[in-house]
Amino acid sequence: MDAQFWDETYRSRDQVFSGNPNGVLAEVTGLPPGQALDVGCGEGADALWLVRHGWQVTAVDISTTALQRAAAAAVDSEGRVAWTRADLTITPPPADAFDLVSVQYFPLSLQPDHASLRGLLNAVAPGGTLLFASHDLADLSPRPEQGFDPGDYYQSDDIAKLLDHDWTVLINETRPRTAPAPAGTHHTHDTVLRAQRLR
Repeated sequence: MDAQFWDETYRSRDQVFSGNPNGVLAEVTGLPPGQALDVGCGEGADALWLVRHGWQVTAVDISTTALQRAAAAAVDSEGRVAWTRADLTITPPPADAFDLVSVQYFPLSLQPDHASLRGLLNAVAPGGTLLFASHDLADLSPRPEQGFDPGDYYQSDDIAKLLDHDWTVLINETRPRTAPAPAGTHHTHDTVLRAQRLR
């Protein structure tokens, strides 16, 4: 799932996602707004929701097409979003830079050294929050013809087990989705991890 894959995915339809923010973002409603990193921002709905709630957002995606759509929709963001093309699995974000790192349904491949994941964890500033959401594995099935195996990607439990004494896990659970499943899918539950970096 490289840049070409995602650009072709976005070009194949006028709109890939609903335009609504992911329901899991409600987890951060009570946090004081600061700097947020939206990982795999897509067409920008989460980033714009964060802006409306007072955050300054760095919204990152590998797809130029997605970022162009997101920027076009950001008519009221008043420069509060930096739309950024990058592959965060190769180039990590700045360390200790974000009060919130939001990873919503981002296909982060398991790695023996956890380098990509550690890059995202290191981006959370002391006192900041990691919010990670994915589809429950029970709702997913391998698609060998597409080279997809859901077991090849990080789930909330995988990440929770890697967090050391510098973190506290506030939520690690499976819950029903708050929004209808994406078209053509049968996702009924999400796994959600919310953790705070202590130092």
